[in-house]
Amino acid sequence: MNTDLQKEKFRHMTQDPVEKLVCSMAVPSIISMLVSAFYNMADTFFVGKVSTQATAAIGVVFPYMALIQAVSYFFGHGSGNYISRALGRQETKDAEKMAANGFFSTLIFGLLLLVPCFLLRNPLLKGLGATPTILPDARNYFKYILAATPFMMCSLVMNNQMRLQGNARKGMIGISTGAILNIVLDPILIFGLNMGVSGAALATAVSQFISFLILIHMSGQGDGVKIRWKAFSPSVKAYKEIIAGGLPSLCRQGLASIATICLNQTAGFYGDSAIAAFSVINRISIIASSALLGFGQGFQPVCGFNYGARLYDRVKKAFWFCIRISTAAMTALGVFGFIFAEPIVRLFRADDPELILIGARTLRFQSLVFPLLGWVIIVNMFLQTTRKTARASILAMSRQGIIFIPVLFTAMHFLALTGIQATQPISDILTFCIAVPFGLSALHEMNEEKKN
Repeated sequence: MNTDLQKEKFRHMTQDPVEKLVCSMAVPSIISMLVSAFYNMADTFFVGKVSTQATAAIGVVFPYMALIQAVSYFFGHGSGNYISRALGRQETKDAEKMAANGFFSTLIFGLLLLVPCFLLRNPLLKGLGATPTILPDARNYFKYILAATPFMMCSLVMNNQMRLQGNARKGMIGISTGAILNIVLDPILIFGLNMGVSGAALATAVSQFISFLILIHMSGQGDGVKIRWKAFSPSVKAYKEIIAGGLPSLCRQGLASIATICLNQTAGFYGDSAIAAFSVINRISIIASSALLGFGQGFQPVCGFNYGARLYDRVKKAFWFCIRISTAAMTALGVFGFIFAEPIVRLFRADDPELILIGARTLRFQSLVFPLLGWVIIVNMFLQTTRKTARASILAMSRQGIIFIPVLFTAMHFLALTGIQATQPISDILTFCIAVPFGLSALHEMNEEKKN
């Protein structure tokens, strides 16, 4: 790490206008999130040309991918948030140790995951919601995703560590290169080599490995924190910090995985087209929320640096700026999604009327509550970065977990398929009601810290 460059970054992060800082940090994060979302969308788009069962197979494997993302974000956000605050305090040695702890802990976990998942892949896929007609495609897709698991996890950790250091452009290069490669390989492997759904998974595995190589090469360049094995020093204190900064992400993504399993299981009562429809809507929703998450990720390093430097007025100014922009953007996306729901869904499977009918109605329901998500996401990131672990975890678990799952089964019982379609917007409204007092109380506490 170049010390002079690091000092210049500290000055930049603590003195430049926060609006400019957030936007400069957000642009590469938004690009990374959107490109990643588009390559997930590309799998669904190209596989949708194969069969409804192949489209549903991607939806079945998605909870596993959400689970490994949850663990990756746990280590990535947990170590990255600490790194951000440590750099704000100008404690670079601690930042280097935490970078190594986050990366190598993830690599070890990913390698340990391979054998049991491979041996239990059939019962695992059935538990994830695969019907007998979907299972063959799901198995073909899963084997390549499983092989790429350690590289996928480590890439996400490095991306988040770089972003929270204020080096989002480096993370963007690594993630985007792999994502673009994935989009190029999809049609070649799926149709050109006639691999079908296996080709989509192989394209993802290859692209994730390339992203991993690029990110590991760029770590430590310029003012970045270098990942070194000799700095790997696991300890109770280190893992407490990772838990404090990463638990909300683990809760959010982990419960999202469980919620998707429940959604697949309940949708299965209405046939393969219903499972495929919710798989499509899930990908579309990821696109809609990716820009918001990327914008929020631009806020996090600004928040972490200035909170660590005790510049609380700058933290508040950045927070309210993000709330205004994100709410306006999500309102526009909600209007677009509601008006063009049917043609959007038709892009993925034009010859399945039942899928289009179920998907378009679900998308319209979800578009109605998009404006609420700005407050929910920005507050969650604010709580997580400022180490309000309990509230951040509760809020993270709410939208697709502790609220979503009971709402899903209750709504299905009373309203059948319509209840399943309405579950996410109902959960979003209830989560917003929790996020309002959580966010306001955290801002009040920061005012009290300033006074003291």
